[in-house]
Amino acid sequence: MPKAIEKIPRGLDAAWHSAMGRLRRTLPNRRMYMDYARKIGELEGKFQAISDARLKRRLVRLAIPFHLGRDSRKDRLLAAAAIREVIRRETGMRLFRVQIAGGLALYDGLLVEMATGEGKSITATVPAIMHAWRRRGCHVITVNDYLARRDAEEFEKIYAIAGLSVGYVQQEMSSDDRRAAYAMDITYATNKEVCADYLRDQLQRPKSTSGLGWPLFSPSQKSNCVQRGLYAAIVDEADSVLIDEAVTPLIISGDAGNSEQTQAYEQAIDVARNLTLGRDYRLQPRFRSVELTESGRDAVMASSSGRNGLWRSRRRGEELVCQTLTARHFYLRDKQYVIQDDKVVIVDESTGRLMPDRHWRDGLHQAVEAGESLEIQPMKETLAQISFQRFFRLYQRLSGMSGTLAEARGELWHVYRRGMLRLPTNRPCIRRHNGIRMFHSQSKKWDAIVEEIRFAHEAGRAVLAGTVSVHASEELSRRLTELGLPHRVLNARRVAEEAQIIAEAGKGGTITVATNMAGRGTDIRLDSSAWQAGGLYVIATELHESGRVDRQLAGRAGRQGDPGDNIVFAALEDQVFATHIASLAKLAKRVASNHREIPHWMAQILIRRAQRRSQSLAAAQRMSVAYMDEQLDESLAFAGNAT
Repeated sequence: MPKAIEKIPRGLDAAWHSAMGRLRRTLPNRRMYMDYARKIGELEGKFQAISDARLKRRLVRLAIPFHLGRDSRKDRLLAAAAIREVIRRETGMRLFRVQIAGGLALYDGLLVEMATGEGKSITATVPAIMHAWRRRGCHVITVNDYLARRDAEEFEKIYAIAGLSVGYVQQEMSSDDRRAAYAMDITYATNKEVCADYLRDQLQRPKSTSGLGWPLFSPSQKSNCVQRGLYAAIVDEADSVLIDEAVTPLIISGDAGNSEQTQAYEQAIDVARNLTLGRDYRLQPRFRSVELTESGRDAVMASSSGRNGLWRSRRRGEELVCQTLTARHFYLRDKQYVIQDDKVVIVDESTGRLMPDRHWRDGLHQAVEAGESLEIQPMKETLAQISFQRFFRLYQRLSGMSGTLAEARGELWHVYRRGMLRLPTNRPCIRRHNGIRMFHSQSKKWDAIVEEIRFAHEAGRAVLAGTVSVHASEELSRRLTELGLPHRVLNARRVAEEAQIIAEAGKGGTITVATNMAGRGTDIRLDSSAWQAGGLYVIATELHESGRVDRQLAGRAGRQGDPGDNIVFAALEDQVFATHIASLAKLAKRVASNHREIPHWMAQILIRRAQRRSQSLAAAQRMSVAYMDEQLDESLAFAGNAT
């Protein structure tokens, strides 16, 4: 029977829920879990003294209370101590106290903030084993296919000793292979693959339902489904999956095959070309939308007179033109998308990765294709959709971890009802923050960035320069090439080289230019020359709309007590300021016109204001998606088709 999902509270209920959340979030205190980890450490000698065969037999006995659903705190501590010993014997790694504490907190259903480089992937094996012992399946959610496969293969022997099987899901897999992967005790997969498989399984359901409102399955229909249920999920990079990627729902669609609409977008390009910004339409950067003026509406009507099809409706014609203008001004090549094999491929703005299986909705994708003079793909018809907020609340047991959760703890409680535990680093962090340098123009900013990279390179440092788009990474690469500085570029166009680039990024004198992906989920390990020169130097070339992404990038340096530095460069012309505080940025430019750089105090105010507005807007969009999903679910339930 499907899990009943509580609605996301609104109004006074939301205020009460938020107040209770603040109280609840104080309960999972760090001292308690660190004390549990200390007790497990006291059991270390006991488990080290037994043979491999005896350890396996002990694990079989430890699994029994978990299988029966009667595990106590004592059972969990003993199990964690045994799993820790298995990990030590198989990998040579000894879990730190913070990792053990994190593993227990994940099993208890908390969201755990562990600093970048603290070993979150192997930490997840502890709760994954405990969940899997219940024999109902455990999904470990990662941010890309590479990490899903890597972790499943790397930890396979650990799981085998615990009497468990492991599989992984990849984008190109067949239904039979997916079914086999989900049948394993532990399954590694990305959020998009797991969610899409869930939707495809829902499409296998029959139209008829029982008197109780639950769909009735025939044996043949059940066999078409690939998943066996949603019991437990451990989400790696939880802020990215549960927050950043929850702005839009996941949709399964099919071709609508309307040639009339395809032709209409080609014609809309000609109409939009004759409109003038300011006179005929206005831009709304915060919402990435276009508003026609009265003059613009008249111009559209005059241009569309005599046209057939969709142009017969004045309102529909205006929508076509607005979509075309939105695509022109707000969806830019090498930022929001790239051209690959003569097709528009979306770039995930939060990770910098390509999403070849995704399309923008409501004709926006077709508008972008028309603007690029590419073959326009057929319009898509929505077959099934669900928000990530709703999907992850379907799991009976949900937890997650990331290096940057604190800023989003309120929303995570409001939507997912999960408390957050912030753990210390295993070793003191000695990373130095070299401040923020803000310039009047992007040209001056890029000159300063290149000079900073050159200086660090000559000092023998390993340098990681983070950019917000493919275009920015290519621009920085061009400037470095002009100066004769050897470097590697990691962006959506070169994802196949990611593992190799990251493996070499910690060598002394190496310069790596990367978009948001920046090897997320993988370690940049320093060689001796880079360590002696001062460690990894992380240079942020532009601020992101979310401060969490900036903190994630900075966390690449100074891992596990290594030396390292980070610095942030910005310009008043950067997108985050132009979109959210354009008037204030212009005022700052006039006030600081006599300064070579914007004063630090002024830069701090501008950054705080811009990112706060951006994050508030994004949070409102996520809530809108979640509420719309609930309304859709209520409508389907009323019609007898609820999932």
